[in-house]
Amino acid sequence: MEKTQYDTCVIGAGPAGLAVARALAERNLPYTHLERHTGPGGIWDIDNPGSPMYESAHFISSRTLSGFGGWPMPDHFADYPPHRQILSYLRSFADAYGLTDRIEFGVEVEGVEKNADGTWTVTRADGRQSVHGEVVVCTGAQWHPNLPELPGNFTGEVRHTVGFRSADELRGKRVLVVGAGNSGCDIACDAARSADHAVISMRRGYWFIPKHLFGRPVDTIAAGGPKLPMWLEQVIFGSLLRVINGDPRRLGLQKPDHRLFETHPAVNSMLMHHLQHGDITAKPGIARAEGSTVYFTDGTSDDFDLVLMATGYLHKVPVAQKYFGDEQHPDLYLSSFSREHRGLFGVGFIETNSGAYQLFDAQAQLIAGYVHDSRHGLPNAERFAQMIRNDRPDLTGGLKFVDSPRHTGYVDSATIVKHLGRIAARMGWRTEGQPPPVRSPRRAEVVS
Repeated sequence: MEKTQYDTCVIGAGPAGLAVARALAERNLPYTHLERHTGPGGIWDIDNPGSPMYESAHFISSRTLSGFGGWPMPDHFADYPPHRQILSYLRSFADAYGLTDRIEFGVEVEGVEKNADGTWTVTRADGRQSVHGEVVVCTGAQWHPNLPELPGNFTGEVRHTVGFRSADELRGKRVLVVGAGNSGCDIACDAARSADHAVISMRRGYWFIPKHLFGRPVDTIAAGGPKLPMWLEQVIFGSLLRVINGDPRRLGLQKPDHRLFETHPAVNSMLMHHLQHGDITAKPGIARAEGSTVYFTDGTSDDFDLVLMATGYLHKVPVAQKYFGDEQHPDLYLSSFSREHRGLFGVGFIETNSGAYQLFDAQAQLIAGYVHDSRHGLPNAERFAQMIRNDRPDLTGGLKFVDSPRHTGYVDSATIVKHLGRIAARMGWRTEGQPPPVRSPRRAEVVS
């Protein structure tokens, strides 16, 4: 057994794993970084086996607000970068900070076990083992599809969108997309353009937020304005959306049964366009299926060859599920720190209503600060350990999120960012990574 118990093992080299690796490296903390794929990028590498990426995928937060601290996305990127630009950004980030050469690629982790002395044994798929002081699991939250059973007996094809890649798969078919999350809306638009017949089914009404307002990415308008009470933001932006989109019922959509921001935002401009032009039809939830016919809860029916389930993902952590607990939402302090198992962390499992990378960065910086102070026997470490066990802050920002599995443990982005900042200030830790000492030449070579 290889003895490396005094370092930290980072599992996964997607966005979360790269943020953690940088935070550790900035503090000169030793770490081992394992990645099962052949390069960094996680789900944003469409060639990574099992990735849910598809050709029409773009970021739903704008590049202005989406980069890691110290390494903004290039100005020549699109307002909402496509997946290939995001992958190139992540790889340029890894190169610039010297992270790439420290990653052990092609190494799959089979399991993580806690030892009696509080250390952690990491077992690779080839049987090799190593012991570490801490483990940070960054395996991602969009690898394990949530696939509900389609009631009845449908004789056509049923697939989860995790395996969808291109609109070419829809040509010549009658397609039903189930679910109105951001990937569901994207793929419904692919169906609207490519399928012989396209329908989207959603159980409830949603607020559809356009990607641009007044020629600017919508999130930059929200972020750049005055900070208003949440109820007032709901009133103002809800009224604005009603003016822009009109009554959704005239397009076959249901009226939202919740206030704005109380579900994960559907940021999409094209679905409304295709509904308005008759390229796709909206239906409510599914009642049952018989043969090739699907019956909806409003009493209507339609025939389909393919049902694509855009029904989300489970937050499984196969390498350490028994330590993380619930598959839908692990009970982690600040969505990062195991409450029960000291030295176990997870980044990438947060559910929130804004861009993720700056949050990953803040979580990574707190983890690295905690590891650093623990290694050096500083009193901050024990103070923070007590907070991990006992502190349960309200991070909803006053929002009453809808009662659904996805929104269990959901947090408001602005609220958690502010809370992380307060904690970091108390502990003397930062929440954002620093620019690299010397910019990598590859920074200017990011592909479009």
